[in-house]
Amino acid sequence: MRYTLLENQKDAVILVARVLLMVLFIMFGWSKLTGFSGTVAYMTSSGAPVPALSAVIAVVMELVVGIALLVGFFTRPLALLLAVYTLGTAVIGHHYWNMTGAMQYDNMIHFYKNISIIGGLLLLCVTGAGKYSIDRR
Repeated sequence: MRYTLLENQKDAVILVARVLLMVLFIMFGWSKLTGFSGTVAYMTSSGAPVPALSAVIAVVMELVVGIALLVGFFTRPLALLLAVYTLGTAVIGHHYWNMTGAMQYDNMIHFYKNISIIGGLLLLCVTGAGKYSIDRR
């Protein structure tokens, strides 16, 4: 009874959550694509394996998969795939346990931000995209 209002708006809330969750991925995927040489240089400096391939994977995962999830296309499997990718970026890109000082603190924040995002992606995987999506059609 207490949650009737939320239950009636569930699909709208899922849409808003999907959009908000994907803003970060799409923005940074686009910047990785438009500044691809810088992305490869960053991948090299961060110790990512096969930096050019890692950059391509990052663009596809963040931009292409981000847009697919934004519109609710293959939501459940892509949300799970993006969760695994996000875990990989946390471990490879934000290994705060090997750092000290302000750099350690900054990377710890980013690491746990990724962990929190994984939680949202797993919820999206379980709930699906809702009524306002391509999946629903």
